[in-house]
Amino acid sequence: MLFSMDALPLHVTKFDSRWNSSSAAERLRAELETRGISADVHEGYRLALVWVWVGLVVWCDGEGFWWRTGWDEGRKRAVYAWHPVADLGRAVRRIAFRYAELREGHPLSALVRAALEEEPEPRAEWPL
Repeated sequence: MLFSMDALPLHVTKFDSRWNSSSAAERLRAELETRGISADVHEGYRLALVWVWVGLVVWCDGEGFWWRTGWDEGRKRAVYAWHPVADLGRAVRRIAFRYAELREGHPLSALVRAALEEEPEPRAEWPL
């Protein structure tokens, strides 16, 4: 007998990948922030993306995280790492290591560093 999703027994929960992917990505972002790593979460098409650094975007489908770790010259294709959402702590550590590698190879530009070090000027009141 086939069931529609609306006719499932009460003890069976519906799997909403959009909700799970976005909440998992948000948890990842928050955990990275505790390590001093800023990130942004973007959602759409049942995936959530966590933009961490140049060359480090973490995809999440609610079950796992995956991110690019390099390039296979022999096969001419990208190499990806994957980690289950259920093991968030290890995923954060692995992503933090990759972040550190990429920061060494692509540091902030002098212009951005200077802008971050400047004290913001107080805003003058605009005449109405």
